Amino acid sequence: MNLYDEIEVLAGEERVSKLFENEKILIEKINSNCAPSGPYNQEQDEWIVLIRGAAVIELEGEKIALEKGDSFFIAKNRAHKVLKTTDDALWLTVFIK
Repeated sequence: MNLYDEIEVLAGEERVSKLFENEKILIEKINSNCAPSGPYNQEQDEWIVLIRGAAVIELEGEKIALEKGDSFFIAKNRAHKVLKTTDDALWLTVFIK
């Protein structure tokens, strides 16, 4: 799979593709199209990088703007959600189990 392979995503939606998983990590590609999502409060640590586009996430009440190339670490059990994305947002997420 190529990270830049286009996947049709309707406005307001996102598509998640599992790239790899074993007993220690899960890696996903997420294509977002102006899609808010969450809230989440996961049992594992999560590292994200925004490969393309822009997004605003909220982490325990704090708004964080992300642009292409920005990465961010979210420790387990921290409430977060995606408030908005551009129509071409592309994420790579790594969950550490």
